[in-house]
Amino acid sequence: MIEVKNICCIGAGYVGGPTMAVIADKCPNINVHVVDIDEERIKKWNDKNLRNLPIYEPGLAKIVSRCRDVNLHFSNSVKEKISVADMVFISVNTPTKTKGLGAGKASDLRWVEESARQVAKFSKGHTIVVEKSTLPVRTAEVIQNILRSAEQDNQRIGISFNVLSNPEFLAEGTAIEDLEHPDRVLIGGDNLDAMNALHAIYERWVSKEKILFTNIWSSELAKLTANAFLAQRISSINSIAALCEATGADVREVSRAIGTDSRIGSKFLDSGPGFGGSCFKKDILNLVYLAEYFGLNEVASFWESVVKLNNWHQNRISKLVVKKLFGTVTGKKIVVLGFSFKANTNDTRESAAIKICKDLIDEGAEIWIHDPKVSKSQIEKDLNMEPYEDVEETKEHKLLNKLGKWKFSKNLDIFDQAHAVLMLTEWEEYKNINWEDISKKMVNPSWVFDARSITERSKVEDAHLNLWRVGDGTSK
Repeated sequence: MIEVKNICCIGAGYVGGPTMAVIADKCPNINVHVVDIDEERIKKWNDKNLRNLPIYEPGLAKIVSRCRDVNLHFSNSVKEKISVADMVFISVNTPTKTKGLGAGKASDLRWVEESARQVAKFSKGHTIVVEKSTLPVRTAEVIQNILRSAEQDNQRIGISFNVLSNPEFLAEGTAIEDLEHPDRVLIGGDNLDAMNALHAIYERWVSKEKILFTNIWSSELAKLTANAFLAQRISSINSIAALCEATGADVREVSRAIGTDSRIGSKFLDSGPGFGGSCFKKDILNLVYLAEYFGLNEVASFWESVVKLNNWHQNRISKLVVKKLFGTVTGKKIVVLGFSFKANTNDTRESAAIKICKDLIDEGAEIWIHDPKVSKSQIEKDLNMEPYEDVEETKEHKLLNKLGKWKFSKNLDIFDQAHAVLMLTEWEEYKNINWEDISKKMVNPSWVFDARSITERSKVEDAHLNLWRVGDGTSK
């Protein structure tokens, strides 16, 4: 039995940070070191003010406060921590390639390869290397080839490696809950001793029947497939939402009806502004690339259609806003509630809000954005546009100035002279808005566009506001 006393995780992002925090919390006898070349990110992980952690997840700060500087450590000392590790998790970013072979679909594996080379260079003795990043099928083969070169180096006697696949199945906003009470833990590999060593770690808090062994290729493909299936459900229900709006049906009633079918189930049947986050789009496009590579063009077309429908749905929402506001939003103030791709996270990657806000800014709108966890600097980065300064403009000047703009607000006192409110993230505080008070501040006739179905129609309409809710064919 291989005993693991020291763990090193390369990558202190959305997966590496929370995962290692929970492992440290559940395994107090194991020293867990999270390393990253990003000095600013590590500085935030070590900040005494837990509100400044680089990642917001309910419950994460409490775990970090218990374990940090006890058996959970964050540093930029990549070489040092790899050299003492019995097990190394690779949890780095794998974005979609923007150029070269497979651009727009294949994953960019430069950081995975670099991490594998660092492990090959700095490790000592026997090291178990665990793929934690979401990776294309057979990426382990690349890692194994790099590590094998170190094993064959005559100057590095005694060096040996095993490679495992241990994909994450975390939903942002519930990551800590998902880690502490997982549906399953998947361990893919070809060495039983190494697999049992990782099994022994998870066994501290996960029941044995939930820890599944597979071969390494099945484990890698299972992660891509899980995300593809979930994204497909979101695109499917959003397509039905559009049909409901056209026919007078209500997608919430349709979802409830089909969700009671035990063969279908009720999860991921809530219509919204489209899927976002770091994985869904990236993993589906990766699946498309793999299918095309192996000549399975019909398979590739099927999965690519899921992404195309998601893009269409986001464009549909921004066009609908323009149409309802008399065909133009030039110079009109629109309040956007929520910028993260879902509630209870500060992650904005692939958020529907980015595309929708850009569309409205291109149309000349004046966007005021509020989100309780996303920073102004992050929004600026995502929109690739600086916020505007407070400058008094005449109504005529606003109409002549066709360039849209945006502003960030830390509070919700932003409805004065707004023509519309656009709800894009289902934060709890947005569910309790007093529409009666807000309607008195807005420009009449004014609209509420609810892309998350979190408003009560009667309260909005009683306040003499026009309402559009996604998938609600009964709205005015």
